[in-house]
Amino acid sequence: MPTIQRRFRHRAVLWAVAASLALTATSGVPAGADSPAPGLSDTLDHILSDTRLAGAQIGVVVSDAKTGQTLYQRNGDGRLVPASSTKLLTSTAAMALLGPDYRYSTDVFADGSRHGSVLKGDLYLRGTGDPTMLAEDYDRLAASVAAAGIQRVTGRLVADDTRFDSNRLGASWAADDESAYYSSQISPLTVAPDTDYDAGTVLLTVTPGAAPGDAPTVKVTPPNDYVRIDNSATTVGAGESRTVAVDRPHGSNTIVVSGKIPVGSAATNSWISVWEPAGYASAVFADALAAHGVKVTGEPVLGKAVPEGATSLASHPSMPLKDLLTPFLKLSNNNHAEVLVKTIGYEVKGSGTWSAGLSAIADYLRTLGLDPAALRQMDGSGLSRMDVVSTKQFTELLVAARQQPWFQDWYGALPIACVSDRMTGGTLRSRMCGTAAAGNLHGKTGSLTGVSGLSGYVTDADGRELVFSFVSNNYVASSVKNIEDAVGAALADYSVKGAEQLNGAARSARSTTDAPAAKDEQNGRTDLECSWMKPASC
Repeated sequence: MPTIQRRFRHRAVLWAVAASLALTATSGVPAGADSPAPGLSDTLDHILSDTRLAGAQIGVVVSDAKTGQTLYQRNGDGRLVPASSTKLLTSTAAMALLGPDYRYSTDVFADGSRHGSVLKGDLYLRGTGDPTMLAEDYDRLAASVAAAGIQRVTGRLVADDTRFDSNRLGASWAADDESAYYSSQISPLTVAPDTDYDAGTVLLTVTPGAAPGDAPTVKVTPPNDYVRIDNSATTVGAGESRTVAVDRPHGSNTIVVSGKIPVGSAATNSWISVWEPAGYASAVFADALAAHGVKVTGEPVLGKAVPEGATSLASHPSMPLKDLLTPFLKLSNNNHAEVLVKTIGYEVKGSGTWSAGLSAIADYLRTLGLDPAALRQMDGSGLSRMDVVSTKQFTELLVAARQQPWFQDWYGALPIACVSDRMTGGTLRSRMCGTAAAGNLHGKTGSLTGVSGLSGYVTDADGRELVFSFVSNNYVASSVKNIEDAVGAALADYSVKGAEQLNGAARSARSTTDAPAAKDEQNGRTDLECSWMKPASC
């Protein structure tokens, strides 16, 4: 499990466009004066000659966003592991199949008879998939139950998480990521500890003790007794190394805090997934009921559906899907992606499963002219290394998306290069600064060990909108992110007019792609999305 404190900053890359009028064979575009992008091939080929890509598999496609005409390609048909670029497939299908105004609801029902302030029966808490439920939302539901006049429930608090199946983790997800917040379990009934909406996780804040030898204090957000803290960490002298680590063993809700934290140092935060989120939500709701004077006599029960005829007591609607896209895509939230897949399955195919949802997504891609038989999508987020998609398919999707009525909402939810606001710039907030791509390029990033990608939209120097996709697999360098940045900056700086004015004379090239890759200063991690490196920011 990665240690708590990480930093992950991408260094800005400045690309001075270099080109000649002759195109190389790798572009897949006819050479000569009639080329739609004279000189672009030489520019991109030079960037892609970076030695960090030696022996790697890459795919790059650049197309005109309006016409779909291919301007450059290298291995565009090659299927590659896309990592979080997979979220492009999931998010576009969700907007099309569920609609921008789609909302989840979390509901409370009574099943039994009322005798004054006593409910003789069971109280049900039903989730339908909302990944944005906070403790304060459960508190409002509990307040509504109390306002309805119920003070005692003779039966049980029943958590209804039957909207989805019981498979909580995706196909081929890494076992050693199980406790990581970015690999949290997928449930229709869950809790998020923050307004990043990291559903199915708790936030632990570890604060050093007053003196060396003291045990650090551990605060859990939201407070609950569903998780248990095993704190073996120690406060050490000022100036000593911080080695605090947090983990959760498989199948358990005991969270182990170990290592050392220097006296007088700042508190450190860690987000950890829970085992069985419906139980977590039920525990948080039970505490809220108690705080509002509602006593539930029986033991909690999980996984039982609300019976027909039950009386509705309270309901909490989620934000609309078009707003949920912001934390989902800006921060590359994996839980949101998988919830959407299962929601699509439920709404379109009548089954809240990965298989039903992915089948519906494949059907949708077919309506856009993409061949789902030529790709493999095994989850919604891209955590699965069984996912394979070509860069040509990504650019075809990006071109088709521009024609959809929901495009502007979806486009606005994509990360934007070098826009510092976290919920605007997202995973690109510190990338391509000082280049023509800053504030211009909208794209989706992807990161796993040996996998990196960037796909999206950028307007070139002539005002022409381009779509592009660049995915790399099996590189052994620490990072190739600034090669992607160089491509993005080169596209933003590209000018057909400028290239034509050269009259065949080659321009000199200068690239900064050999600059050291940005790293997490604590761990040297470059194999995860920067937004997953909490509490560090992109």
